Amino acid sequence: MAKSKEEDFNFPDDEDNIDENSSGVIYQNQSNIPDLKVAIPDELPVLPLKDMVVFPYMMFPILAGRESTIAAINNSLEKDKFIMLVSQLDEKIEEPTFENLNKTGTVAKIIQVLRLPNGLIKVLVDGLVTAKVNKFKSDKFISAEIEILFNPFKKDTELEALIRQATKLFTDYVNTNRSIPQETLVAFENIKEPDRKLYYIASTISADVSKKQKILEMNDIHKQFYEILYILGSEMEVLNVEKEIDAKIYQTMQKNQRKFIVQEQIRILQDELGEGMETDPDLIKIREQIEASGMPEPVLKKAMDEFNKLKKIPSMSPDHSVIRNFLDWMVSVPWSKFTEDNFNLINAKKILDEDHYGLEKAKDRILELMAVLKLLHDKNIKKSPKGQILCFVGPPGVGKTSLGKSIARAIDRNFVRISVGGVRDEAEIRGHRRTYIGSMPGKIIQAMKKAGSVNPVILIDEIDKMSSDFRGDPSSAMLEVLDPEQNSTFNDHYLDVDYDLSNVLFITTANVYYNIPLPLLDRMEIIEMRSYLDFEKLQIAKKHIIPKEILEHGLTDSMIKIPDQIILLIIQEYTREAGVRNLEREISSVIRKVTREIVEKGGSKPGKKIIISEEQVRKYLGVQKYKQKIAEDKLSDNIGSVVGLAWTSMGGDILHVDVNIMKGANKFILTGKLGDIMKESAQAGFSYIKSNASKFNIPESFFKEKEIHIHLPEGAIPKDGPSAGITMIMAMISAITKNPVRPDVAMTGEITLRGNVLPIGGLNEKLLAAVRSGIKTVLIPKDNEKDLIEVPEEILSKLIIIPVEKVEDGIPFVFKNKKILFKK
Repeated sequence: MAKSKEEDFNFPDDEDNIDENSSGVIYQNQSNIPDLKVAIPDELPVLPLKDMVVFPYMMFPILAGRESTIAAINNSLEKDKFIMLVSQLDEKIEEPTFENLNKTGTVAKIIQVLRLPNGLIKVLVDGLVTAKVNKFKSDKFISAEIEILFNPFKKDTELEALIRQATKLFTDYVNTNRSIPQETLVAFENIKEPDRKLYYIASTISADVSKKQKILEMNDIHKQFYEILYILGSEMEVLNVEKEIDAKIYQTMQKNQRKFIVQEQIRILQDELGEGMETDPDLIKIREQIEASGMPEPVLKKAMDEFNKLKKIPSMSPDHSVIRNFLDWMVSVPWSKFTEDNFNLINAKKILDEDHYGLEKAKDRILELMAVLKLLHDKNIKKSPKGQILCFVGPPGVGKTSLGKSIARAIDRNFVRISVGGVRDEAEIRGHRRTYIGSMPGKIIQAMKKAGSVNPVILIDEIDKMSSDFRGDPSSAMLEVLDPEQNSTFNDHYLDVDYDLSNVLFITTANVYYNIPLPLLDRMEIIEMRSYLDFEKLQIAKKHIIPKEILEHGLTDSMIKIPDQIILLIIQEYTREAGVRNLEREISSVIRKVTREIVEKGGSKPGKKIIISEEQVRKYLGVQKYKQKIAEDKLSDNIGSVVGLAWTSMGGDILHVDVNIMKGANKFILTGKLGDIMKESAQAGFSYIKSNASKFNIPESFFKEKEIHIHLPEGAIPKDGPSAGITMIMAMISAITKNPVRPDVAMTGEITLRGNVLPIGGLNEKLLAAVRSGIKTVLIPKDNEKDLIEVPEEILSKLIIIPVEKVEDGIPFVFKNKKILFKK
């Protein structure tokens, strides 16, 4: 229906009788209400309200945009301008249904309509009376059959008390809530009727729609006032807490501001007087620590410069914490504190023997180092001898790290361990510059702080496992640390001063030395620590592992005994390692289960001594985990199958090489998850055999239309390296000539196209694997003969070692047929 401009701006005539509070709610001070029950129709259009409740006696502007709502407003304007205002249960629903509307609302009259350019309608409504919806109807808009609710009341003493209490709380609420203007109280005081006072308070307070709807639905004014008092009380508690929080924040800000002003005044006065006396206890403490630290003169100067900066920077400044952290590190790192060394070589040897069985070469080298340190100490030279950085290289579990601890204990020095395995950032070693947030010194300076002295023993563990990326190469940073010519002026990026590391005894550990960069390897003395033999593991278990485990499990020697043959059984059938870590776990498991049985049978008092049997080991540890590789069982009378020797990170092992010759296209097949180096060795061996076919009595036509397949069992395990070259040549000769090999012979050696046998590494571990597997004869490169001096006699006494310079030199010892195959 079209409206004129005058109708769109149809404001109420009596503007003096309208009050408006801060929330936009308008209260009309009407004194005479007509007989609404007669004037209001029984069916009215419904205007759904989002997030609000309109009470009687209240004028409120409503912005309408939904088509159904605009249709309801237009319908009301066409008739008598009455409309039913009902709150939604869920204000998020755009088009509410009957189920989403409350059944109680307020009948209002449209006072003003303003049509906006964007199609919305702004409606000013005047709440008249509460009504109940009997039935909703729907067409273009929602309408409802309504019933007017009149709640008559009698002004009694209880109601008067409720009004006074509500007035008092409402006054406090308005005075405390800064978002409500004081004019609200003036309008409230002008209201005389109890129900209008009630609805005025309910419209003004900040409460949930559900709480306001509850007040609207109540049919007793006393209950309505009690609900209002409850809501006002809850809101006052929240406002009081907010007030206390604001007061605390204000006090803190005032205190910090006052402290800052006083500090600035003191600083200005000190600058004027030319004095630098500290008044802050923290500054006094830092200055005392700097003076007592024993820093060299250049370092002390830098520390005092930073300290003077700290005095002038406000404590609230970010730079204050940065400088404070820097000074804390400067005073916590040792600069001049030495620990007294104990150079008693007899006592040192005793300690080393107590902690480790065997390792004679490593122990001798340590005692030599201590002897040098003692002579330097006697001459009052505190520097460590140059070129004395030891690197223990060996398989896991052989005691590299624990040997470093024993060295520190033997000479009474502090011990710190640094693990650099997986480190790929140079800043991990040198530290981060202070320009970065969260910067800190590197691992070396952190270790010195932890040690607390300038002459500790620092063990750098897993030095072969450092790597590099875009953040730098930590191994290059380690060059300065481990170089005696440079580490006296080691410069950490965080401290940015020279730090003397020349008094530190550095020890490094690695599993393999060929992963260490050559410049770094050149700065260290390599001490190889071989795998333990079975009899050595037996002694380690008896002297070290079992006594320690018995003590840690609360037992005594009189309660349990593990015989030697049982220890060997555990070593051979339940562990497969170069060291003794798994052996320690298995023995611990046995002792733990025995401890449980002792407790279950009646306590910890000494009773009959338990002697562990093989049956108990099977019960405690389960089925056999490892079976010894016995060469005779697998290679008896086999052609084309030869035993090689391999080195692994877990020690030595035997390696079977099988060769088959088949008719087919000229193919050379290699399987068994072989690496590139091993594949190249096989191809070099095949080329050697083809070029010397006549010497091996092999017809020249033999290789035509033949497929040669070389396979190394245990295909899931990667294999690589050149040392299986001679093994693959012997296996191919055996398969081609149909000559069986001796099952008790094993070999190792790299080969060339001319048949020369080149030296290999890991000889100790390989010979140990041969003994374990029942091998009697071993072929080794001639150039490795000199290394036999380092092999224990217990291994050499059980083997026949044949050094060979060329492949043909080993042929008489490999094949069962004593006839010499090779024609010289």
